[in-house]
Amino acid sequence: MTETNTSTSLILASSSPRRRELLQNLGISFEVMTSDVDETTASGLSPEQVVKELSLRKAAAVAQRLTEGIVLGSDTIVVYQGQILGKPVDESDAFRMLSMLQGQEHTVYSGVALLDAATKREEVSYSHTQVKIRPLSETEIESYIATKEPMDKAGSYAIQGIGATIVEGITGDYFTVVGLPLCLTANMLTRFGVTVL
Repeated sequence: MTETNTSTSLILASSSPRRRELLQNLGISFEVMTSDVDETTASGLSPEQVVKELSLRKAAAVAQRLTEGIVLGSDTIVVYQGQILGKPVDESDAFRMLSMLQGQEHTVYSGVALLDAATKREEVSYSHTQVKIRPLSETEIESYIATKEPMDKAGSYAIQGIGATIVEGITGDYFTVVGLPLCLTANMLTRFGVTVL
């Protein structure tokens, strides 16, 4: 069984159960500390800049409360025709987003930031994946919203849940869409002394 380098503690700066589960799947031991940061960004930023800035902001918010440890922050957004789609504010907003995305391709961006609380060393990167949603009727969209799954998801769907039934295909990394690109994250962790393999 693979063990994490015990001299380096890892802290996940996220309350997301999906990110927690993905990190657990790597066999890495870690703690969870929520960041609760303001997620608004300046207008005019590219999707890459948005996810990198928010990922680092989350990591920094937790790192400032610590004297040691590697803090992992991550953020995911959905982008359709240049428009960033966050989490829906209500069911009608979820319906609006899914109506836009149905039958179309969009891009999911996930940022990853690592910050060493002791040395302040940081590294930030991102991954993006193309996603195609199959054509959906209004009844199908309403039925999906009725499951409540879309309500706390960027773009109003979850590829790892019931939302898998509306995703026709992807080009890129599946885990980027779930919310934490594991290959990218593992490579970055290795450079910070956290052994994955």
